[in-house]
Amino acid sequence: MGSAFAVSLTLGVTLGVLAARSQQGSGRLDRFIGRAVWVLFATPPFWLALLLVLLFSVQLGWLPAFGMQSVGADLSGWDWWADRLGHLLLPCLSLSFLSLAMYVHLTRSAMLDILPQEHVRLARAKGLGEGRILLAHVLRNALVPVVTFAGLQLGQLASGALLIEVVYAWPGIGRLLYDALSQRDYALLLGVFLVISCLVVAFNFLTDLLCRLLDPRIGAAGEVR
Repeated sequence: MGSAFAVSLTLGVTLGVLAARSQQGSGRLDRFIGRAVWVLFATPPFWLALLLVLLFSVQLGWLPAFGMQSVGADLSGWDWWADRLGHLLLPCLSLSFLSLAMYVHLTRSAMLDILPQEHVRLARAKGLGEGRILLAHVLRNALVPVVTFAGLQLGQLASGALLIEVVYAWPGIGRLLYDALSQRDYALLLGVFLVISCLVVAFNFLTDLLCRLLDPRIGAAGEVR
C-alpha cells in the first residue's frame, strides 16, 4: 500500500504538471494523458492485475506472478532486494492505477487555476526562470488539494489491496482480511479494522500538517478564528 501510494502520487502529480503545461500549448499531450488515465480509472483493479500477470508473467516471463519472494531461493544482499522488488512491481502498479487518474486531474485543474494569477505574472516579470516559477509558485500551491485528497485515499487503497493481494498471493493486510472473512474470524476482522482506522486517522493528521507547511495561510486562518 505504501509503495502504491508513493507511485500513484508521484506519477499522478508529474502527469498532471505535464498535462497543465501542454494545455498552454497545443494540448495534444493533455488530451492523451486525460484519456489514458480515465481508461485506467475505469478498469477494475483485479481485472487489470490479471491482465498484467498474463502479459508480464505468462507471455513475456519478465516478472514473477505471485508471492512476496522466490520460494526456496537462498538469496542475500542485493539479490534479495532485487527479488523482493521484482515480486512487488506488479502488485504495486495494479494498486497504484486505482487513484492515479484523480491525482492527475486534481493537479492539472489546480495548476490551470493558479497559472493565470497575478503572483505568477509578477514572478515572470521579475525574470525568474520558468522551472522555478512552476515549482515554487505554481506547483506548491497546486499540491494543497492533491495532498488533501491523498489523505482520504488510504481507506480506498486498503479495500483495493484486498483484491490485489488475493490475485498475487501477497501476504499483506488485504490478504489477512480476506482470510479472516472466509474463516469468519471476527476477532481478527476487528483487529484489522482497528489497524486500518488508526492508519487513516494518523495519515489524515499528517496530511493536515503537510497542508499547513505548503500553505501557511491555512494555519493563520485557524488562529484568526
